[in-house]
Amino acid sequence: MVNHSFQSPKGTRDLFPPDLAALHHIESTWRTASVNAGFDEIEGPNFEHLELYTVKSGDSIVNELFSFRRSGGDVDYALRPEFTPTLARMAAAKGRSLTLPTKWFAIPNHFRAERPQRGRLREFKQWNVDLLGVDKPSADAEVIATAIRALDELGLTHDDIVVRISHRDVVVQMLQESGVTPDKMQIALTLLDKREKMAPEVFVEKITEHGLDATCFDQFDADTEVDHKELASLQKELDAWGISDWCKFDFTIVRGLAYYTGIVFEIHERSGDERAIAGGGRYDRLVEMFGGPSMPAVGFGMGDVVLSLVLKDKGLLGDGSEFLPRPDVFLISAGNDADSHMASTVATLRKAGLHARMTYRATRNVGKLLTEAAKANARHAVILGEELANGNVVIKNMDSGEQEVIAVDDIVSHLTA
Repeated sequence: MVNHSFQSPKGTRDLFPPDLAALHHIESTWRTASVNAGFDEIEGPNFEHLELYTVKSGDSIVNELFSFRRSGGDVDYALRPEFTPTLARMAAAKGRSLTLPTKWFAIPNHFRAERPQRGRLREFKQWNVDLLGVDKPSADAEVIATAIRALDELGLTHDDIVVRISHRDVVVQMLQESGVTPDKMQIALTLLDKREKMAPEVFVEKITEHGLDATCFDQFDADTEVDHKELASLQKELDAWGISDWCKFDFTIVRGLAYYTGIVFEIHERSGDERAIAGGGRYDRLVEMFGGPSMPAVGFGMGDVVLSLVLKDKGLLGDGSEFLPRPDVFLISAGNDADSHMASTVATLRKAGLHARMTYRATRNVGKLLTEAAKANARHAVILGEELANGNVVIKNMDSGEQEVIAVDDIVSHLTA
């Protein structure tokens, strides 16, 4: 028999305890920001009918998905690459029984069959926040404010982060006025969305390949100013929510997904060294497209991968060990009859709701066992030793170094005082 070494699939992650603790820290911040803003949590399946994604984006999107057909079946499925189509399908299924406005959030796994790059994996967590039923800039501002609230709680500031806001109608009008025809509009939007990720010569090559004039894109830069009623209203809402310092209008942002209908935005680290932390916008016709009633909607998705990179770069996220749960007590045995008391003592402590761990090492060297308790970051160590003969144990405060002898029956009350 030949031994074979296996590794995780490319573009995925093995999350060991510190890694998962860091991810849970981010998820907890996302969840708290959502709940405090009045959003209710939902979840959907990890895979959907492939048609859910091709109905709007066309068959070309299949190359970006993990799609499959069950053996012997005749239906194609795909692992979800994003959550918005699932949310729209769920809203459509509720139909007119859905109470509006509806505020939903989710923190599911997503999958993309793309070449893994820095900040972009094939499997990742994404926080999705969506507000349905309000056709006003106030809804856009509230959704953006919810994202900013989480980033603020994670320690980021408006000096670190910028929300770049645009409007699809404005961008389309600018392209139309510069000569882009309707049949070329979607490819022009897609290329504009990808321009920052391309070398200038590659961008020129792409637009030439599709028969577009390079001068059509010269008008788009981060400082372009446009007079637009809806954006003026949004600016007032951003001021009211107290987040205008985090935001700027930037018509280089267009968002590549075709279902966006109005205001769109991306959240970036100000240096521009990383991919977008989050992206979203208004998709007022998507629920209707999936068989539901006409319904305005706005939302965003924020992945954990780029966010983690930014947090680490800012010194706000270590290796994750800082988020591991700290044991209330660590039990060690000094030998003799103490071993026979370990299991019952640990069981008593855990039944009382305490985080109790114990040593599994054969050594009875108390110094080495206390070192083990320290490595576990326990608050207290309980030493079962010769004091048991009198119904006592030694308890040591691992922070202060102080220790005292107490009765076995008083361990729980001592630790919970």
